[in-house]
Parts: sequence; C-alpha cells; structure tokens
Amino acid sequence: MKKLLKILVVALGVLIVLLAVAITATVGWRPFVGPRSRPLTDRKFEATPQRLARGEYLTENLLDCFACHSERDWTKHDAPLVPGTNGGGSAPFVLQGLPGKVYPPNISPDKETGAGNWTDDQLARAIREGIGHDGRTLFPLMPYQKFRNLSDEDLASVIVYLRSIPPVHHVVPKTELIFPVKYLIRSAPEPISQPVPEPDLSTPVRRGRYLVGVTGCRDCHTTQKDGQPVESLDLAGGFVFRGPWGAVASANITPDASGISYYDEKLFLDTIHTGYVKARRLSQI
Repeated sequence: MKKLLKILVVALGVLIVLLAVAITATVGWRPFVGPRSRPLTDRKFEATPQRLARGEYLTENLLDCFACHSERDWTKHDAPLVPGTNGGGSAPFVLQGLPGKVYPPNISPDKETGAGNWTDDQLARAIREGIGHDGRTLFPLMPYQKFRNLSDEDLASVIVYLRSIPPVHHVVPKTELIFPVKYLIRSAPEPISQPVPEPDLSTPVRRGRYLVGVTGCRDCHTTQKDGQPVESLDLAGGFVFRGPWGAVASANITPDASGISYYDEKLFLDTIHTGYVKARRLSQI
C-alpha cells in the first residue's frame, strides 16, 4: 500500500511539472495570475486650447475613437455617427468570429453611465495599456497595443478633449467574452512606466510611420494567419471582415501594381476624405 501511494505521489509530481512546463511554453501564466498592471497615479492633465485642438483632431480623425464608441447609421455611405451619441458607446460589434459580445463603452463625461467619474490616469491606462477603469483586461479589439505608441502629450490631448465633449446618458452592458478567451487576453496588456516622448516627425516618411502605427492601418490592411499578421504581406490587404453585410476584404495599399501605385496625392486624399475612388464606392467596413 505504501509503495502504491509513493508511486501515485511521484506520478502526480511528474504530472504537475509537465503541466507547469506546458503552460509556460504555451499560454503562459498571465491567464491564471491576471494581467500586468501598474498602480494608478493622481496625475491630472491641464486643459489648454492647444490640447483641446490637438485632442479633437486625434479623437475625431486620426484615432477615430467615436467610430466605435458612438452609434452609427449603417444605412448611409461611410456610416456617419448618429447626432448626439459621440462617445456614448454603442451596441455590440457584429463582426463574425468574435468570442462573445464586445460592447464599446460609454467614454463621454456622463457621471452615471460614462467616464465622468474616471480619473485621468484610469483613462490613460485604458487607452494605452489595456486595463479598464475597474481593473479588467480590455479586449484587444480596442487597439491599445497600437495606442501605446501615442506620446504622453498626444495622450493628454485626447483625454482633455474627451472631458470636453457633451455627456451622453447611455447605459452600455459590459463586454461578455467566452471561455477561455476572457482569460487568455490577460496576456495582452503591458504597463507603461517610462515617459513616451514626442515622435520624430522631421520628415514626411517619419511622420507617416507614426501616423500609420498609431492608427492601426495594418490591423485591417494586412492578412493574418492564426491571428497574427503575415509580415511578408504587410499592408497588402486580404483581411476579410464578415458580418451582416457579407464578406469584405481589405485592399492592398502598398505601391505594388496590384495595390495603389496609380494613386497620385490628390486621388489618395480624395479617397481618404470621401470613401470613393473616383466613381467607385468603398465599403465603410
């Protein structure tokens, strides 16, 4: 009996070791111990005219925050925002393949249903580090892994502007992710403990690299395999979005002949601003 017990103890020990090695080599321990997260600070960003102007440009254009955090009229070209819903959150995303119901929350200054009672650092940590005001991990459809490249000044400008918009009283349910995704995403957040300086915008190429990086152009315009972008097809399109509209593949936006090599500056700007390539209408997805 003692010999059998000893064998069982050894077998259990071996099993535990093998399980620990397997976890370390695959998903890691973050799904079990929780996400990396830094302590909150009491920092507050001063509202200045310069930050308000910069924050409006970043929030409403470059980062396009309201595209997700507002209601949109999908019956019209470019799915414009429904007036009066800016920052007030929206219904769950309808993309096929999402692991549950993903609700963009209310980030307007409403104190009851929005971000009115969140501190500046709670907003900062959510935007760049993927930790919600309540400590939970944000689903990476919120592009905090790209926004982490926002400079400290750009981050401050975004938060100052979000504080200035009209509050929207709109209750939005919390995101509900299926098992095991709701635990696996705990590996995504990364704390920022050092200052993020202003980017080098000294040349058009360097400025463009910063803009493309923080806007997440690659997230849509690069095909993926097993959830990871294929580096050899960087910005070459082919990522397919499936939903009630059917299937829409992103375009190749490289200078290759199969991409946009024929675009001149005017055509590029017109396409970005209007959603049309001359007479051809682009999908708003």
